[in-house]
Amino acid sequence: MEQEKQIKTEKVAAEIIQMSKNKLLVNMRFMDMALNQFRMSPRPDLTPFSACDGDVYVYDPVHILKAYMLDENLPIRNFLHSVLHCVFKHFYVNTLVDQTMWDLACDIAVESAINDLELSFLNITKAKEQVQFFDLFKNKVKNVSAEKIYRYFLDEKLSDHLVEKLSLLFKGDDHVLWYLTETQKKKMNLYASHGEAVKPLSNMLLLLQGWADIALRMQTELEVFMLQGKGAGLLTQNLREVNRERYDYSEFLKKFAVRAEMMKLNPDEFDYNFYTYGLALYENMPLIEPLEYREVKRIREFVIAIDTSGSTSGSLVQTFVQKTYNILKSTESFFSKINLHIIQCDAEIQEDVKITTQQEFDAYLKQMQLHGLGGTDFRPVFAYVNHLVDKKEFDNLKGLIYFTDGYGSFPQKTPPYDTAFVFVEDEQNPSTSNNYEVPSWAMKLVLRKEEL
Repeated sequence: MEQEKQIKTEKVAAEIIQMSKNKLLVNMRFMDMALNQFRMSPRPDLTPFSACDGDVYVYDPVHILKAYMLDENLPIRNFLHSVLHCVFKHFYVNTLVDQTMWDLACDIAVESAINDLELSFLNITKAKEQVQFFDLFKNKVKNVSAEKIYRYFLDEKLSDHLVEKLSLLFKGDDHVLWYLTETQKKKMNLYASHGEAVKPLSNMLLLLQGWADIALRMQTELEVFMLQGKGAGLLTQNLREVNRERYDYSEFLKKFAVRAEMMKLNPDEFDYNFYTYGLALYENMPLIEPLEYREVKRIREFVIAIDTSGSTSGSLVQTFVQKTYNILKSTESFFSKINLHIIQCDAEIQEDVKITTQQEFDAYLKQMQLHGLGGTDFRPVFAYVNHLVDKKEFDNLKGLIYFTDGYGSFPQKTPPYDTAFVFVEDEQNPSTSNNYEVPSWAMKLVLRKEEL
């Protein structure tokens, strides 16, 4: 009798989940792929709620039934809640993360995006209270995403009481699967459903790429959807955040510093095996095979240009200059003795400081001040550096990094050295980052302040 009851409960719960998916599919066509990604597994032994790791969706059938009886919109909303966690890749968690704060940040990001859709079939009783909190909170965190909320909460050091209250208010599912290793999941037989073993998706990179493709498609379709008058600002904002390519300035600069390395013959070095073989074979005639060597682009000479025209703060500039120098110094091609010019410029050259040693650089950072704050024009820097090249200030200038937070006029002629423009994303309007244009001869990198 008990087994029959369990089977019936599982059947009804599965029907409720399917109805929820159908409702979402009819009303949110742009989410068709996302809504059909999971393998379903009723597992009350793993969670008293529902949980998802991006691959399998596990749930307690009794919980699904109780939620439906409480509010028929609740299972729909909770399923969407889990789907959006996966779209935003919240399940891919750093092992050092504060789990309680990360869970809360992810739930707030997801629930706020759902509320912003303003769809009647997603409305639940606690949504009003969620919106009231979010209205007080949204001005404190620009570009609302789990990452931004998480950092804000860590800085604010919320009380345990407030964290508990907010966790209950925004909870839509269980995040227990996010923090389990694949070994732990296998031991728990996570991928078993109705006694049948289900093979886990072994490659996390494939799983992440699958959700990345879904998120990109959703963003494209949703932006058209929004043009038709529908509200989905926070959902679109989160999609842009997750679809934004992550840049590693360190890797970028290292590649920039040593690009165009070549293999050449070194006539001064040779293979001694051939040498001795020749002597043995011909007595007085050695065979010489010159060795190949890598011609490293040695960064003895480099230019860091700083745009001082706009809102770039002194501390941000200092961080950028320090990090740039540290990265260059760590590359195998960087000499201990260097010729580094740090040039400040707005619409004209404001300062040029020549650095040749670590001691000079340390002294420069201690007394560094920004000069200028006028209009933006990139051309004076290139004209000035070209003049230095003509004056033989550089023997072999290899690169120029231009740090800026805005737009400017570029020189029309390609300089005889590699150039990269590093832009700082506008936090007030991050969508403008795609509008930063550079000439075909230059490289572009757009970073957030926290990525420096």
